[in-house]
Parts: sequence; C-alpha cells; structure tokens
Amino acid sequence: MNKVFIIAEAGVNHNGSIELAKKLIDAAVISGADAVKFQTFKAEKLVSKNAQKADYQKETTNKLESQFDMIKKLELDLDTHKELISYCKTKEIMFLSTPFDHDSIELLNDLGLEIFKIPSGEITNLPYLRKIGELNKRVILSTGMSDIGEIEDALDVLILSGTKKENIIVLHANTMYPSPYEDVNLKAMVTIGNTFNVAFGYSDHTLGIEVDIAAVAMGACCIEKHFTLDKTMEGPDHKASLEPDELKAMVESIRNIELALGSQIKKPSKSEMPNMQIARKSIVSSCSIKKGEILTQNNMTIKRPGNGINPMRWDEIVGTIAQKDYSEDELI
Repeated sequence: MNKVFIIAEAGVNHNGSIELAKKLIDAAVISGADAVKFQTFKAEKLVSKNAQKADYQKETTNKLESQFDMIKKLELDLDTHKELISYCKTKEIMFLSTPFDHDSIELLNDLGLEIFKIPSGEITNLPYLRKIGELNKRVILSTGMSDIGEIEDALDVLILSGTKKENIIVLHANTMYPSPYEDVNLKAMVTIGNTFNVAFGYSDHTLGIEVDIAAVAMGACCIEKHFTLDKTMEGPDHKASLEPDELKAMVESIRNIELALGSQIKKPSKSEMPNMQIARKSIVSSCSIKKGEILTQNNMTIKRPGNGINPMRWDEIVGTIAQKDYSEDELI
C-alpha cells in the first residue's frame, strides 16, 4: 500500500438497523476512510448464554441483559450483508467485516471479501486462525491482550495454513473501551514490526485522535478506529467511538502526517528553494575595494542575499587579489 489504510470501524454501532448502518457508511465515505468495517457473527456460536458482559459493556447497556441477549440484537443476516456490500460499492468504499466464528468466515468468503480482519479475541483460536489462513487472502490481525509469543504462534498458523506473510498486517491494540493512555504502549507496535519483519499498524480504542496520528508518524501502515453517529446512543461501543466530524478530522490529520513524513532524504524542498537566496548569505565587500587589492577580513564581510560566493569558502577567498573595483556591500 502506498498510503495508510484507514478503516472506519462501524462494528455493531448500527444497533441492528440497516438504515443506521447505511448512514454509518455515508459518514465513513465523507471522512475519507478507505474502508468501513462491520462485525459478522451468530450469537449462538460466539458466546454461551450465561457469559458475563465486560465492565465497559455493563456501563453502556442494560445491566440486566446478558452478553448473549446484547449481541443477538446486533447480528447482521446474509441479505443485510449483501445489501450493505452493494451500498458500499455505489459509494466507492471498501466493505469489511470481522468474522467471529467459522460459519461467518465462510459467509464472508462466499461474499467475495478480499481482506479478512481477525479480532484480538481470536488470536489464540487455532482452528479459527487455520481456517482463515487456508483462504490465502489478505489478513489484518489485531493483537490486543496478547504477548509477543502469542503473536508469533498466530502468524505461524496463518502462514503454515497458506497465507503469504507479505499479505499480513499486524495491528497493535488495547481492548479496553476506552483504552487508558498509560496502557496504550505504542512503542510495542514498532517492536511487532521489527520482531517479525511484518507490516504493522494500530487498532485504536482511546478517546480522541492523537494516538492514531502518533502511530502513523511511527510507521503504521493501517489504522482502525471505531466511530458512531452519536456517542450517546445505547449500545456497547458508542461511548468509546468517534463522531463523524472527529473521524473526518482524524483522516485529514493522518493524510497530512503521511505527506509530511516524506522520503527520508534530507535536501532542500521544492517549496523552500526560493528562500535560499533570501535567507542565506554571501561574501560581500565591507568597504570600497580597488582592483589589485588583497581581499582580507577587514574589507570583506558576510551579508544577505545568498546568490554570491558561499561563506563556507571564506578561508579560500581571504588573501586573494581583487579582480575588479568593488563598492561597499557589493557581492565579491
């Protein structure tokens, strides 16, 4: 990829409504993101009926509702997937979705998805990893809650199953919603890239956009960020998501940083070339000099503009003979 791949993570912020999902797609398009991502799962295959919610989910949803009942309402069926994929095509934005079970992997593969996003919770799920690896598609692997050894194991499974290493991007992540800044550990993102010689990026759950921008400045080639139409809506992820104007600001900032990073070659830029003659200096006469006089530190000085002899040649010029008459302040 020649630019940072930005995923606007709609996730389950559609609240089970296809119309809300389409509005999220519209917001992602306006933001300038490269892809909008949802989540594909069957509640019965994802979570047991007595599983507890995460603490952040208890704060943002009905406390008396089980995790199963919460996510059951957020399922997207096959027809809804087809409609959202078609809508994304008309809006010229890539549709992505994270599968959470084997049936969902097959569903998304049958729908023609070219990129498979593996969520942090599945990084230790060997059968799941193997099934995605066998598809030989592009893979984005989130690594929240994992250590370097678990990342190595997951990569080994994917590669041995048939996925090319160059088709994998590994995302550093923290799975707390929202993530405390002191727990982000963004330097670990670079450690992942260096350790495995793999493309790396960042899946962000902090409030705000500054960590995403910092990640790009540190070399991230992919950024994933949750967004919503309204943070006050009921649902597990709305509170820790960006609203549309914030998402747009994040994308614009990333694109600016992307441009500013440049080529690693230190040289005068095209825009500052005209300033060289204005801001730099040349060797000039400090008084009247007659032809044949010796040029010395007493009859020369250094002043703007910079279109004469470079002052770095001062020692070379001192002691030479004036080849013409000079008036004061004239370029030597």
